[in-house]
Parts: sequence; C-alpha cells; structure tokens
Amino acid sequence: MTLSLLTFTTLYPNAAQPNHGIFVENRLRHLVATGKARATVLAPVAWFPFRPGQAAPPRREDRFGIPILHPRWLSIPAIGMNVAPALLYRAAAATLDKLLRAGQTFDAIDAHYFYPDGVAAIRLGARFNLPVAITARGSDITQFPDYPTPRRLILDAAQQAGAIITVSAGLRDALAALGVDPKKITILRNGVDLTLFQPADRPQARAALGLTRPTLLSVGALIPRKGHDRTLAALALLPDWHLLIAGEGPERAHLERQASDLNIAGRVRFLGAWPHHRLAELYSAADLSVLASSREGWANVLLESMACGTPVIASPIPGNTEVVKSPAAGLIADANTPLAIAQAIRTLSASPADRAATRAYAERFSWQETTEGQLRILTALSS
Repeated sequence: MTLSLLTFTTLYPNAAQPNHGIFVENRLRHLVATGKARATVLAPVAWFPFRPGQAAPPRREDRFGIPILHPRWLSIPAIGMNVAPALLYRAAAATLDKLLRAGQTFDAIDAHYFYPDGVAAIRLGARFNLPVAITARGSDITQFPDYPTPRRLILDAAQQAGAIITVSAGLRDALAALGVDPKKITILRNGVDLTLFQPADRPQARAALGLTRPTLLSVGALIPRKGHDRTLAALALLPDWHLLIAGEGPERAHLERQASDLNIAGRVRFLGAWPHHRLAELYSAADLSVLASSREGWANVLLESMACGTPVIASPIPGNTEVVKSPAAGLIADANTPLAIAQAIRTLSASPADRAATRAYAERFSWQETTEGQLRILTALSS
C-alpha cells in the first residue's frame, strides 16, 4: 500500500522564498523517496492587501516531483494571532474541497507547526473525515502557548490529533508541561542530508571567500531569537577572529549598526540569503559555527555544519543539548551570553576537534530512522 498524504503547512519552500521551511521539505522528500508514500503539499501563503513588497509565489508549483499548492490566506497584522487558524482553515478548505471533487484521495493529513497550522489542520480533518498527525517544530510550542487563545487552541488540537510528533525531547517535554499526554507524543528528530552536506576542499573554499584569519560562521534568519547580536558581542571579545553571517531578515540594519558601534564592522561580513544547496561551501570554509539562539526545536544548522566537518558552539537551550553530545560535535556554551560564547570559542579553538571525527559524528544522524518512524505512525493513523 502506498500512503497518499496531504502535507499541510505554511512552512514550505517556494519560488519566492526558496529557503522557507526547507526542513519540512527535506523530511517529506526522504519519506516520498521510499516509494511507500506520495504527497500533495498544501502550503498556504499569508497575504494582506495593504502590505507592500509581499513575496508572490505561484499558485501551483512542483519541487522534486512533489506538487505544491499555494492558496492565499488573509493575514491581518493587528489581530492576526487569534483569528489566524480560522482564516488559514478557510483558505485551505476551499482548495482541499476542489482537490477531492476532482477525484484526489488522501489517507491522512500530515501537518507541520502547531499554530496556526495544526489547529487549522484539525478543522480540515473534521470537515473532510481525514486523520491528522501534527509535528511540533519550535516556537509553535515554546512561544505561542504564552498567549491564552493560542494556548487553548493548541491544547484542543493536541487532544484531537491522531498522532503528535516532536523533533526533540525538549519539545515533547514542553508539550507535556502544557498538559498533553506524553504517551501520545513520538520524537522523530530531523536528519541531515549527508550527500548535500559533506566536507568541501577547505583551502579552495576559504580562498573563494577570501578568508585568511580564523573565521566563525553564523547561519540563520536575521531575527531576534537567532541571537546574532550575541555572536557579534562575542566577536568583540575575540580580536583575532572574523565572522560570516548567512541569512536575511528585519534585524539586518540593527545588526550592522551594532557591528559598527562595537568597532568590529571590518571583521564581519553579512552574506545575505545564501542558497541552501551552497551552504556546504560556507561550513567547510569556517573554523567554527556558532548558534546563539534563544529558542530552537531542532537546529538543522548544527548538523549541517558537523556534516561538513566543522564543529559548533551552541547556546544551552533545549534541542541544542540533544544535538551536541560529544567533543567531536563541539561545545555547548555555559550560558547564552557573549562572554560565555566567547569563552567556548576560545576553549574549542585551543583544542580543536578532528574534522573527520566531526563528520563521523554527524553521520549518525541520517534520515533513515526518522523516515521509518513516519511510515509507522502515518500507516497506523490511516488504517
């Protein structure tokens, strides 16, 4: 039997945002590659009529042989948080209804991100009589439950879901602390593409980027929770180091001003949005990768860096401590502060991990175990 899945999420790459939610696509690609499941992706795109400069992906596209539909859903900035699930459901239901009327059939809904996506997915499942699995991925559990309405709706969705997946034990524990039965939760960590992310020729990679000094790399959207400001402040304590920042976002101007104020602008290079398939070039060129984020579900950038042979410095938050568990992987900073991050960088660089050992550590995190887990859960859910 080949499972027919409707993968439902607002976090999915598209022609306008090729790196958006790529971790969801990666997991799905490995599942579909088994030949035991096929999928149609329903990935609504937020839209507001008076918001300038909105990305405009096509209504339909195919990526890696998987069809993807992008209906627009009305996202209202002033009141959006509480009404988002209803508005998202409304747009998605119209599209799903058309698919079913055209003769498509689905065995289950594979939803990613609890709020608003998972809440809307439960409503889709109820309307179209489809079981729903929801994957929790990070701030949907570590941030949104701080607000009363999202918390209530998340708990309702968790109770009604046929299966719940988290990408880390930290997220499982956070859901359990909210009142979700932990027996209902399965941990399926993210994996890393060991073919895409592998060590490149290091001297060549460094030369291509013009690197001549010890170099740190920080990869992630330029938003507050990624902690690039802490990495910049740590750099100010490390006069021999340079820093590459790969990512784009609303904090860029603020971070550039911070670098100038700290008198380190000459040692920092903002690379902008770097293509995902070329990140291995950056990881291979860097001496260390730094992730100073304040919240994560399962940080893919850590495994990507390790797979390229580059050890990591990571903040001591749930999720990160599950990834970095060996000296070959790198170090968890004692605290998520510039001083502690700088000290971890000094410690690791004074006794660097063997890059081959770092790669070997990452090889333990292939997608096979996660893919097998998905097949078990989704097959049971749809039977």
